[in-house]
Amino acid sequence: MPGRSKDRGRLLVLMAKQPTPDRTKTRLVPPLSPESAAALYRCFLIDKLGQMRHVERARWAVAYAPTSARGVFAALAPGFGLIEQTGPDLAARLRNVFSWAFEAGYGQVAAIDGDTPTLPPVYLRAIFAALDDPGVDVALGPTEDGGYYGIGMKRPHPYLFDVAMSTPHVTRDTLARADGAGLCARLLPSWYDVDRPEDLDRLAAELIDGAGAGFRPTITGRFLARLEARSSP
Repeated sequence: MPGRSKDRGRLLVLMAKQPTPDRTKTRLVPPLSPESAAALYRCFLIDKLGQMRHVERARWAVAYAPTSARGVFAALAPGFGLIEQTGPDLAARLRNVFSWAFEAGYGQVAAIDGDTPTLPPVYLRAIFAALDDPGVDVALGPTEDGGYYGIGMKRPHPYLFDVAMSTPHVTRDTLARADGAGLCARLLPSWYDVDRPEDLDRLAAELIDGAGAGFRPTITGRFLARLEARSSP
């Protein structure tokens, strides 16, 4: 692990898994096939990289899994740093990513999900804006299902990840952990992630009629349009 150096500024990290059938976006099967679900997740990741490029004054990185996927993400995210995810579960992997980043000398670190392809980039910038407030220790961007699309901090607080992940209470439990430790947590605006068939229907409807107020995920939109064309008589 690298030794601590002077403040290297902000680091924005995308938590990502290699898009693999039967291992990614499995709750979208059905209506999608395992292959289409994995391909859709790949589109999500590309669009998330696009969101990240709108966050100025930050370095960008992908925390990838599994270990063998480094080449996949080197090709998918040129110009981004690559961090191997380590640990038996998401909580441990998040804890280790933050530990690595602070040991590497970053002064502000934010980790984001790969399941919010329409998230407005201003929400990502808001994570760092919150951390610029001397009174704020943790910034948390909640999702409508009770999880979060992003978490940022400027010092390591590993106990914040001592909660059950992938439940409807992740944000609530994380805020409770912060409060119990005497930390000031800033709650940011909420957004929706795409985990279930109804979320996919919402996403597709927004992309078709252009009614959504968020980021326009071009790659995801093209993929869904192709799927729709194939299913039409």
